[in-house]
Amino acid sequence: MEQTISKRLHRSEVPEKLTWDLTALFPSDESWHKAVTAIENTLPEVTAYKDKLHESSDTLLECLLAYENLMISFIQAATYASLKQSGDGTDPENQANSSVIASLQAKVSANLSFIESEILQYPEGKVEELVKNDPRFLPFARFLTDLLQSKKHRLSPETEEALASLGEVHGAPYRIYNAAKLADMPFENFTDDDGNVLPNSFALYEDKYEFSPKADVRRNAFKAFSSTLHHYKNTFAAVYSAEVKKQVALSTLRGYESVTQMLLDSQDVTEEMYHNQLDIIQTELAPHMRKFASLKKKILGLEEMHFADLKAPLDPDFNPNTSYEEACETILESLKVMGPEYSEIMKKGLTERWVDLSDNIGKSTGAFCSSPYGAHPYILMTWTDTMRGAFVLAHELGHAGHFYLANKEQRVMSTRPSTYFVEAPSTLNELLLAQHLMSNTTDVKMKRWVILQLLGTYYHNFVTHLLEGAFQRKVYDLAEKGIPLTAAKLCAEKKAVLTSFWGNDVVIDDDAALTWMRQPHYYMGLYPYTYSAGLTASTAMAIKIRDNGSEAVESWLNVLKAGGTKKPLDLLQMAGIDMSQPEPIKSAVHYVGSLIKELEESF
Repeated sequence: MEQTISKRLHRSEVPEKLTWDLTALFPSDESWHKAVTAIENTLPEVTAYKDKLHESSDTLLECLLAYENLMISFIQAATYASLKQSGDGTDPENQANSSVIASLQAKVSANLSFIESEILQYPEGKVEELVKNDPRFLPFARFLTDLLQSKKHRLSPETEEALASLGEVHGAPYRIYNAAKLADMPFENFTDDDGNVLPNSFALYEDKYEFSPKADVRRNAFKAFSSTLHHYKNTFAAVYSAEVKKQVALSTLRGYESVTQMLLDSQDVTEEMYHNQLDIIQTELAPHMRKFASLKKKILGLEEMHFADLKAPLDPDFNPNTSYEEACETILESLKVMGPEYSEIMKKGLTERWVDLSDNIGKSTGAFCSSPYGAHPYILMTWTDTMRGAFVLAHELGHAGHFYLANKEQRVMSTRPSTYFVEAPSTLNELLLAQHLMSNTTDVKMKRWVILQLLGTYYHNFVTHLLEGAFQRKVYDLAEKGIPLTAAKLCAEKKAVLTSFWGNDVVIDDDAALTWMRQPHYYMGLYPYTYSAGLTASTAMAIKIRDNGSEAVESWLNVLKAGGTKKPLDLLQMAGIDMSQPEPIKSAVHYVGSLIKELEESF
């Protein structure tokens, strides 16, 4: 399934086998449109319960069941539209259907806001009593408990309805960001030192050129890529500023002490846990990563280590390519340790077109897994025939396995755990793939390469996303002080974060300062730092599986099946990991240091 970069395909030109099969959601666009109409027609069946939820527990239950069914239908319709848009953001029909869903979401949210408001008006202790004593309410326990906890931050029913009706407006910054990034940004071709003219795009730069063994390709691609970003930085700053101001305004409106407190509240995470992740890793990992950068500079024979060189292969003559089929086989082998139930899910994902792996014009960049309730998960990535892609695929399959089990075992309102936990199952798959590759080779170069892939995973989660989190913390602080978030300010802050971490070991220039423009995570609340939390937990879990085998696997599968029925600390306690303490973070950083030491010795 080799992908050529000489000409980027339009979505219609991509072979079907390289795309995901959306018929598990809807057999056709026509059936999707019918489903959207059906959701609108079903809405009055739920709103009929307005002003009646106090009549009896039976009435409340009937309303919750109707709400649950509507939620499932909406999730499936919204996922279908989102996946089509991710497959080709330039398609006018996909753009229009995304707008249809955004409008429908605002309408549904506004019309159904009465449910939460009326439940919160129940007499003190009544809802808790229902959850505790009436088993019919067990599927809604998480929803009801979270709702009661939010009571002190709720506004009047009329205000909540007004805010809900503005849902489409609240989501505008993220949609504008995506439209600009995926549909409107043309990237100039660039020339390597051999005179070859190469095309550029978000996907090609971030999935291929950034990892090129040739310094001229890495640096020229980065320069051409950044020149486009420079043209859009004021637009992106305005959009990001709007997102931040929205969050700050909502936190003030709801009576939180800070926007950070509001965003962590929804994650069931304490501020101490949040600051621990950012502070311990930044402080203790920086010396190890600077040593890693210096080693790269020396081995690659570079006069200076540039930001564009950080993902360069350290052993450029040993860069194993692999076909998609071979990668699938290797991943399945590596995950056999997780037992037959989990392995079967992985096999289904790789053989039943859960994965979209083409490169085409308008396709979303990076990789993600979407797991709609009532259908199988969907994985987006851009396959470029590198072994690194196997780690990306294993990562997304970790999300797929997690939510396949959670969706199967839990009702829809109890499937999603805190984002603090959500990257643990995905990164565990990467660590298991690395362990498998290491234990099945005696080749020094292959072992070194696997260490480099592991370091790629830790770099992604403990450096890229962790420094996003550090930048985000600064941005919210500035916004709460009323300091304007201009492009110049955002670039200066990003540059300061990068410089603080890398010191004098890496050249951080004005192009590197534009890195804040590249990630959509800033539009998802306090999401970036959670990557490091997940990898901290999975590092501990990988060691437990290595040392305790099937016993540890069984406890982990129970954690995955629990979905969102427990808070993140309690979920991880089920597997014997205590994230309320700094020790797992320090242990994970120490492990990264040991990998870098082993790498150094291999040279």
